Amino acid sequence: MCFFLTDKEDLKKEKKGKGKSKVVCGYPISIFFIVVNEFCERFSYYGMRAVLVLYFKYFLQWDDDLATSIYHTFVALCYLTPILGAIVADSWLGKFKTIIYLSIVYAIGQVAMAVSAIHDITDSDRDGTPNNMTFHVVLSMVGLFLIALGTGGIKPCVAAFGGDQFDDHQEKQRRTFFSVFYLCINGGSLLSTIITPILRGQTCGIYSQQKCYALAFGVPAALMVVSLVVFIVGSGMYYKAKPEGNIMLSVCKCIGFAIKNRYRHRSKAYPKRKHWMDWAEEKYDRLLIAQIKMVLKVLFLYIPLPMFWTLFDQKGSRWTLQATTMDGNFGQLVIQPDQMQTFNPILILTLVPIMESVVYPLIKKCGFNFTPLKRMTVGMFLAALAFVCAGVVQLQIDKTLPIFPSTSESQLKLLNMGNNQLEVHLPNNFTVHLPPAQASEEYFTYKEQEVSISIGNPPVTETIPLVKGKRQTLLIPPTIREEWIDDLTSKPEEGNNAIRFVNGLATDLNVSTAAVNFGIIEPLTSSNYSLLKNGKHTFSLKSGSQSCEYTIKFGFGSSYTIFIPSTFTFGPNCQESVTEVEEIKPNSVHMALQIPQYFLITAGEVMFSVTGLEFSYSQAPSNMKAVLQAGWLLTVAVGNFIVLIVAEIAKLPKKWAEFFLFASLLVAVCVIFSIMAYFYTYIDPTEIEAQFSQEKDEEDEDEKDKMRKTEEHVTKRGSVKSNDSDNAFKLSKM
Repeated sequence: MCFFLTDKEDLKKEKKGKGKSKVVCGYPISIFFIVVNEFCERFSYYGMRAVLVLYFKYFLQWDDDLATSIYHTFVALCYLTPILGAIVADSWLGKFKTIIYLSIVYAIGQVAMAVSAIHDITDSDRDGTPNNMTFHVVLSMVGLFLIALGTGGIKPCVAAFGGDQFDDHQEKQRRTFFSVFYLCINGGSLLSTIITPILRGQTCGIYSQQKCYALAFGVPAALMVVSLVVFIVGSGMYYKAKPEGNIMLSVCKCIGFAIKNRYRHRSKAYPKRKHWMDWAEEKYDRLLIAQIKMVLKVLFLYIPLPMFWTLFDQKGSRWTLQATTMDGNFGQLVIQPDQMQTFNPILILTLVPIMESVVYPLIKKCGFNFTPLKRMTVGMFLAALAFVCAGVVQLQIDKTLPIFPSTSESQLKLLNMGNNQLEVHLPNNFTVHLPPAQASEEYFTYKEQEVSISIGNPPVTETIPLVKGKRQTLLIPPTIREEWIDDLTSKPEEGNNAIRFVNGLATDLNVSTAAVNFGIIEPLTSSNYSLLKNGKHTFSLKSGSQSCEYTIKFGFGSSYTIFIPSTFTFGPNCQESVTEVEEIKPNSVHMALQIPQYFLITAGEVMFSVTGLEFSYSQAPSNMKAVLQAGWLLTVAVGNFIVLIVAEIAKLPKKWAEFFLFASLLVAVCVIFSIMAYFYTYIDPTEIEAQFSQEKDEEDEDEKDKMRKTEEHVTKRGSVKSNDSDNAFKLSKM
């Protein structure tokens, strides 16, 4: 039955130090504010992070490697700053003030990211590229640094602060709170990775069709402000524990003293110790030293773990970039490349209960001792398999990608703008037959500076200059003219389609659609490329008083030149007389092929991350669980730095090769970790601490006995001396 505390009960609770919060159904109302705060904060973080690598590539115009490098540097910082947050909270400010102050920093960083994505496009700058790029880069880097400081700084504080709100008799409610807390993390992640890519897909600006990254960052910024406000509103209800000193500092000081003392007494005159930490016994308590030994034993196992995170966090960088070259059409639903990340939280929420209630019990019934370290080993292997899948998918994508010219090559396509079939003679005795108003099916690649082309009978020969590293389409009227247009030399961005029109009419042509106005195209010239989304698009074609509508359906990542021939007739059947020249084929590898790699990496995460946290908690001393938590987060940071190091050293030109390289490295590390796990001996920290506590109690008791005996001895001797003095006095009087 749910009830509210009376004033007397409130007073009793307040005297115990647990704040002024009412209790409903056994739960302090204050945790509601903490749960909402966490949901909004995780929405803010994962929403911003979901579109971050695409913002780097398409807004800041960075290449894939630089975008990936900055992305992983940011993620690494997010997992380095929790150590700073823990020290500040435990040593100086306390959890409450640390959350408040760093949340303000966090919110400022999110606002800075939103402002950095606002366009300053002028009328003369219609290509969607910001004019003052330096401003955008600097502001976004400042914003990311503040976000890393904020989200990392509050990470070790929020969950612990929520746990502080419960009394000792509310252990069941506290466990439920942590379950809800974890659910909010994944719920916020799931919703944000669905919503922010949709917001990014909106168009911003008057003169450009640039994606709206300002909106995609602005909504997470607003959620972070809401998170801060909600947390502050509950201020009067919280129990705010005072900082009692950071155990990590004590651990570092003890380790430092042991190393220093061992180095100072390195001569053979001093006896050897069983463990190098025993050299700290001269200054520190034996129980603390024993606890540090337990922590170091687990931290040693952490050494191979960063490689798992090296692969895992690439789902937000390399895998998202991979999805931009794939087909996201799922029938009635069109998936954006950054929305593929939603499979991770969905699968987590599905796999965690399945693993706990079905898979692990089934393995146990089969008689296999599936220890935590064995689970983590399997999790690492699954992550390696995920990258093998990613490499196989990349091989399939590469087969469908066009071969663009190198810096020493030129590519040429031919477009017959006339009404008669043409016989075109190219170098190396190669002949192409071009029907009226048609283009050659492929590009012809040359390394020469110029080529001679002949048409007709008798042939008319013309020398055509070529440009290295470019693709060009040569426009051929009845006779050869030096009239050509530059084609794309890369896939259109974000799965869009690059469309342009060539006017073969003798009059001006005006072309527009609901999304783009191509403007007026003069005779025998072409428009610039414009980017259009996938799906059906209807174009309005006008020339003088004549007009008609032309409809075409586009896929993802294609490039077309739409030719309006001189024989074009306006009217209801104008669709039939339009020529569509496909320069770059649409993406044909479906995004559904990424689902297996997401399933494997998420299954690996459940077996590795969830089990690893459980293992660390069970093997950690009672007062040093935060130390191991900090060590665990540090492995995530190191893993993201490894991405930068390996990618920089390897510099593999093919992405599939890089995927296979990372998979191979993780398999090698997995073997090393399995050997380390084989020799690891599980311990019961509580039992060890109890033994040392008992020994200490016995030592204290012995010390007390010695002191008691000493006092009794001193008292007895004092009594004897007093009697001797009395006798001496009596004798003197005699």
